[in-house]
Amino acid sequence: MSVDLSKKPFYLNPEQIAWVENTIANMSLEEKIGQLFVNMGSSRSEEYLTEMVSKYHIGAVRYNPGKAEEVYEQNRILQTKSKIPLLIAANTEAGGNGACTDGTEIGLQVKIGATQNARYAYEMGRVAGIEAAAIGCNWSFAPIVDINYNWRNPIISNRVFGSNPEQVLEMSLAYMKGIQESGIQPAAKHFPGDGVDERDQHLSFSINSFSCDEWDQTFGKVYQSLIDAGLPSIMAGHIHLPSYEKYFDPSLTDEDCLPATLSKPLLTDLLRGKLGFNGVIVTDASHMVAMTSSMKRSELVPQAIAAGCDLFLFFNDPDEDFGYMLDGYRNGVISKERLHEALSRILGLKAKINLHNTPKEKILPEKEEAMAKIGLPEHKAIFREVADQAITLVKHKQDIFPITTKKYPRVLLVNIKGTEGGFGKMVAGSAKSAVEILQELLSEKGFTVSVYRSPMDNILDLPDEEQVQAIRNEYSQKRPIADLVNQYDLVINIANVHMSTVQRIVWQATKGTPDIPFYVHEIPTIFVSVQCPFHLADVPQVKTYINAYDGKQATMEMLVEKLMGHSAFKGVSPVDAYCGFKDTYI
Repeated sequence: MSVDLSKKPFYLNPEQIAWVENTIANMSLEEKIGQLFVNMGSSRSEEYLTEMVSKYHIGAVRYNPGKAEEVYEQNRILQTKSKIPLLIAANTEAGGNGACTDGTEIGLQVKIGATQNARYAYEMGRVAGIEAAAIGCNWSFAPIVDINYNWRNPIISNRVFGSNPEQVLEMSLAYMKGIQESGIQPAAKHFPGDGVDERDQHLSFSINSFSCDEWDQTFGKVYQSLIDAGLPSIMAGHIHLPSYEKYFDPSLTDEDCLPATLSKPLLTDLLRGKLGFNGVIVTDASHMVAMTSSMKRSELVPQAIAAGCDLFLFFNDPDEDFGYMLDGYRNGVISKERLHEALSRILGLKAKINLHNTPKEKILPEKEEAMAKIGLPEHKAIFREVADQAITLVKHKQDIFPITTKKYPRVLLVNIKGTEGGFGKMVAGSAKSAVEILQELLSEKGFTVSVYRSPMDNILDLPDEEQVQAIRNEYSQKRPIADLVNQYDLVINIANVHMSTVQRIVWQATKGTPDIPFYVHEIPTIFVSVQCPFHLADVPQVKTYINAYDGKQATMEMLVEKLMGHSAFKGVSPVDAYCGFKDTYI
């Protein structure tokens, strides 16, 4: 399959095409193989970065988060030391905070979806583009164009614009427009589409079980429209789509089917052929079990390129993976033509943003100018505006608003937890919790605010043998409901449960304690989720349920304004927050 760099999405002129072809012609085999890899750096030292570009000849980078100044310096070293300019990617899924930790978050995608206004998706892309470009990024692994059809899905619960393909498409197009204004090339993900299965590709297989017709009307419609609009790159997910694999190759059995990252029917026949995508395809992270469980690593590394991917995301071990890719070419797994196609697209994307015509020392803007674009007040103001428009009163079956110090002078805040630690904790960091922020805000408004501490928090500090007996004693205890009713006028539950395969609420081994909202008929109760929008499945008994989508300071400030009746609830849930259950409506 030939690559026409003069056409969509590259639109290269003869001079740019000549640079691509001449560069390929003058590369050694090792340099060609190196261009296929996207490295995630384990260090920002000049020695390490120089070795990666000089020894392994990498074509691209997706780095670990860091402060703007750190990332800027890293990217300056990379571009000045690399023989061929690099694609440098960031995960700007929610704004500039994906490019650097002091960048500006505009809102998680589900939060943007709740505004029902594509302008905020555009702003998310625009701000992300300004801040990412300032520190030397030129590529983004966003937007996420998955569609949430399964509330149990652990990957995209708050990372998707919604459950409606039309809304996902509208928001994605707006994001793409915004980020491209700064020259950042978006990579929509995760083809062929997550949101149907409820498993985590990091840990196991994940299958999009839609029929060909169903896929065409949903995920296919989104991808086709983005491709038609000039989408420059796509991230292939480790997700199976058996219907289309068997459509293009009827001889395949279920056992023969492969995730998209390794599937020629899905990448070459469906994405390249049927959808007409001419841009760059990059794999999702290659350490994920949905990929590694498919075949030996020595086989999957070159197979990803042979199937139709142009870039391979992350070394496991650089020497080992580089060797696997080189052997794959020498053994004929990767043909000469397939390698040339991949290199043409990789270099074509670099030429599209004129990296080839820019002196290495000028690829990044001046540092002072760059730092002045990070975390601008006008960017942060958009986050607050989004919070105002997005916070969603999902369920309201009681006369409780407005919350005033006269009606509810004594408030108990209850932190509802999920499984501690894990990937979600790594992403969330150690910022002040939503409960701590709400305690401060409500106290400032004149409420007397208490924060519930579970006996389990103390028990878990005991030696193992004492823990067992203490938990048994705690579970067997009974408490008068009057103890709760006489002490408090209002209970606000705050669920801060990070995305994972167990993004469900974990109830403590206690009875009659406030961390389990058994008291909805005894005392006014409000349940607020500041992460996953699907907790109503586990608390159908609550009469007032709110999705705030995050627990950041500005969002909690807007939440208090709405609770007190100073601002209306304006958000519209972009997903089925009732989780398909009838009892959640009652």
